[in-house]
Amino acid sequence: MSHRDPEEEPTPASKPAILRIHGPDKKGIVAAFSQLLYGHGCGIVNAEQFTDSAANLFFQRIAFDYSTMHTDRTAIEFGIKEVCERFQMSYSLNWNDAKKKIAIMVSKYDHCLWELLLRHKADELDCEIVAIISNHEDLLHVAETFGIPYHVFKVTKATKAQVEKEELELLKETHDVDLVILARYMQIISDDFCRVFDHKVINIHHSFLPAFIGGRPYHRAHERGVKLIGATAHYATAELDEGPIIEQDITRISHRDAVNDLIRKGRLLEKNVLVTAVKAHLEDRIIVYNNKCVVFD
Repeated sequence: MSHRDPEEEPTPASKPAILRIHGPDKKGIVAAFSQLLYGHGCGIVNAEQFTDSAANLFFQRIAFDYSTMHTDRTAIEFGIKEVCERFQMSYSLNWNDAKKKIAIMVSKYDHCLWELLLRHKADELDCEIVAIISNHEDLLHVAETFGIPYHVFKVTKATKAQVEKEELELLKETHDVDLVILARYMQIISDDFCRVFDHKVINIHHSFLPAFIGGRPYHRAHERGVKLIGATAHYATAELDEGPIIEQDITRISHRDAVNDLIRKGRLLEKNVLVTAVKAHLEDRIIVYNNKCVVFD
């Protein structure tokens, strides 16, 4: 019988957990968490921090390998809680045991939906897409292309409240969704919806607001002769289009650009900005405070 050299044994696979903390800026925070993780046998893979001097707030994201820990999760969580209480910090800990479940809500515009599904197919978005919800049947063929369940909820003024209740049941009770993406979903979601998915609904729209509210914004922007167009991805809140901004981008426009050029450039911005925002959320790189976001690299 042959014996394997212990030095040839495969090392445990790295299991990066993500710890996000924020609270009053004080001396010793970084050292305290570093010592805590080291004391449990964990190794810090990556750490980023930011201080909002005006608000006297400290933010940090720590990715750590716990495959070599010599205690257990309960002990680490207790230690994190104790340190946070000592420094009056809030925290979020993700052990990365399972992929986040997401649902996409869309109406008739398909550019953002295609981009999300293609990026996911290419393994650029680490998540499980469990459902696509729409108020129209138009994009059923897109869902079928990727084998994702497509649910149609017809919305009218009279049925809106009941329909949203059914949507929430599907999202929370059936699928236990972690994130909802409004990929050009042309319905206003309720305050209750936003409360159920607090900072877990990402919306995308053009960045003309509040200048060109309503329909045909690119046509009106062309008439006005704008020189920049952009896109904004933000968390949806009870205040319409006023939620914490996650990502934005712009591109220049000239007098040579026709309306169709503005629409084409705008849609390219929208889908790229949305994917960037979704990726940041999935990777736990966002901390929300005072209706704005710290987005770590």
